[in-house]
Amino acid sequence: MRRRHALLALASSLLPLQRALAALPPDKGMVGLSMPTMASLRWVYDGLGMMRALDKLGYRSDLQYANDNVATQVGQIEAMLHKDAKVLVVAAVDGSSLTGVLDRAGKQGVKVVAYDRLIRGTAHVDSYATFDNFQVGVLQAQDIESRLQLKDHPPRHFNLELFAGSADDNNTRFFFDGAMSVLLPYIQSGALSVVSGKTALTDVTTPRWSGALAKARMQTMLGSVYAKKRVDAVLSPYDGISIEILNALKGAGYGQPAQPWPVVTGQDAELASVRSIQREEQSSTVFKDTRELARFTASMVDDIVSGRKPAINDEKTYHNGVKIVPSYLLKPVRVDRANWRAVLLDSGYYKPGQV
Repeated sequence: MRRRHALLALASSLLPLQRALAALPPDKGMVGLSMPTMASLRWVYDGLGMMRALDKLGYRSDLQYANDNVATQVGQIEAMLHKDAKVLVVAAVDGSSLTGVLDRAGKQGVKVVAYDRLIRGTAHVDSYATFDNFQVGVLQAQDIESRLQLKDHPPRHFNLELFAGSADDNNTRFFFDGAMSVLLPYIQSGALSVVSGKTALTDVTTPRWSGALAKARMQTMLGSVYAKKRVDAVLSPYDGISIEILNALKGAGYGQPAQPWPVVTGQDAELASVRSIQREEQSSTVFKDTRELARFTASMVDDIVSGRKPAINDEKTYHNGVKIVPSYLLKPVRVDRANWRAVLLDSGYYKPGQV
């Protein structure tokens, strides 16, 4: 009798655990998450957000960061294939350097989702989840346009410098083309002068999106072509670059009553730039809600594994040199001092104590 009571007590104590296990989603397999770097908080958040979203859908994740090294990323993806990943989600360090390893993925029947950076030169990329990158550039340029009041007739004359992202990132061209769709008419009319003369994308790219390299370039211009001229605006494609450009400008005496800050754009709503916007230094940033991107990409993975066609809203824009990659584009939002609280705090993206 005592033994029976003990067994009943044991069964009763295990019941909550059984219920908890029953509530867990089934194990649907492993998904490889290959992110480019931990040097930017944006990519750290992306990776962790993807893990959480996939976990809710019943997937295990192998999350790896490549430290901006192509060989490291290739090796990490190869290891994911050895672990029988069902799907690879890849934000490429260099979008043109993964052909070999993704060919191997294709031979194994492993599907590949390009995450926010298009993977070029291979047929073995099945879909692409990103933001409307052309619109990112448009929003950055429109900030310059509105703050300098370039639509006034006749407009005043201003000096502008152009910075772009890394040449090996396919998004760089879309950001730049979007911005130039707004700025080029003003450059051609003479309302904007690019004093350095650098207006072609190939002349203004920033290897590996390096803030240090952008700062060095800005310092060189400030000590030469701008020695006796004022910088009125800087098209900066990314917050990590924006902050270093501002540091260069500060070193040249900008940010004082006699020499106000120029308009400086950005992207990714990184904390340092959000704080800079509050201090009225950086003018704006473009926010891409990576929580939304992570959730959407996780659902795309689940559709692929389940044999469903993922949601796609663009089948003409993103040609990777081999084929048009079916894509889903999310909407970016420009953030400045007027709306940063509503966009970044009220949405829960940041907590008040962080900013």
